[in-house]
Amino acid sequence: MTGRAAAADMTGRGTADRLPPRDTGSEIRRHELAAFLRSRRERIAPEQVGLPRGRRRRTPGLRREEVAQLSAVGVTWYTWLEQARDIQVSVQVLDALARTLLLDASERAHLFQLAGAVDPTPARVCPVITPAVRALLERFEPYPACVQNSRYDILAHNRTYGLLLCDLDAVPPEDRNCLVLSFTHEDWRSSIVHLPETQRLMAARFRATMAGHLAEPAWKMLLTRLRTQSPEFREVWERHEVVAHRSKCKEFVNQYVGHIRVDHTDLWLGPQAGPRMVTYAPADEVSRERLERLHAIAVERGPASSG
Repeated sequence: MTGRAAAADMTGRGTADRLPPRDTGSEIRRHELAAFLRSRRERIAPEQVGLPRGRRRRTPGLRREEVAQLSAVGVTWYTWLEQARDIQVSVQVLDALARTLLLDASERAHLFQLAGAVDPTPARVCPVITPAVRALLERFEPYPACVQNSRYDILAHNRTYGLLLCDLDAVPPEDRNCLVLSFTHEDWRSSIVHLPETQRLMAARFRATMAGHLAEPAWKMLLTRLRTQSPEFREVWERHEVVAHRSKCKEFVNQYVGHIRVDHTDLWLGPQAGPRMVTYAPADEVSRERLERLHAIAVERGPASSG
């Protein structure tokens, strides 16, 4: 035994032990993703996607090249994906594969989770928004209320909230995020009386909460979007301020009824850092009357989009 080998043997630490650890989590996800894609591909009959079966078909379900063609991706690339190769997959390709493979909502969510990506199309059904939660939102009317997650995504809202800062039902679901709206949506921004202070506090709360989600794709994607689309956000983000959630009085200028003062309260629906119901109770009699008028206008316009 050589001196080097003997030393390695005596210490119990050979060359292999000094190699960086393998990312087994990513490797496991890749193999799970490959198996999931194969199983979904094999269950689909060609007729379901408008392809002829042919006489020589021996592959159960669709062939790899058919999935690749229908999804507008390369055959070799898709083959690598089913072989669990370490390749990058864009959300656009995942969306195309989900459509080609006729995935339902649960299967689609599973696909994106295995790929470590964020679904660009928000789920139509959120497990947090139970019938009981929807009933509470409605019962809070005529006052505004919504349910938000810790990233400020608006998961559901009542009719009064839907007209408080903008016509929220006209906003695409993927843009219904209070941070995004506060920094990029002109109607929403113009409705906030103390906009710079609000933006600074929201960014500080987002930074404090994100500390527990630094590796999660949804958080990183939202941060990248905000930094890309808003110079104002980039400026306040670089301050590295952090604050906790707290209730406070807020002021809005609504396009239908004018100036409103409300007391903001968070009602947590689970652990603090999870989803919460945001409620706005009138801070004075004038605001109460104006919120009632706003609610009447919202009722005339129809039901709110509640996620």
